[in-house]
Amino acid sequence: MAIHYHCRHCGVKLGTLTQFSIDSEQLGLHTLTDEERQDMVTYSSEGEIQIKSICEDCQESLEKNPEYYQNDFLIH
Repeated sequence: MAIHYHCRHCGVKLGTLTQFSIDSEQLGLHTLTDEERQDMVTYSSEGEIQIKSICEDCQESLEKNPEYYQNDFLIH
C-alpha cells in the first residue's frame, strides 16, 4: 500500500510513503472531520491512498493573494 501526496491547487506530487504498517493516527487523518476526509482522501481499487495537501508555492501564493482561494487550480 502506498500513500501519495499531491497539492490540491496545482497537482504537483509532494511525496509518497510506502510503509505497510502505518495507520491514520500516524498520518494525522484522525484529526480531520468527515467532510475534510471526504474532500482530501481518496482510495484506489489497488489499495493505494491519495491525499490532497498544499505545496509551499501555492501556500505562499494564497497568503499573498487571498482572492486566489476562489480558484480551483493555481498555475505558478
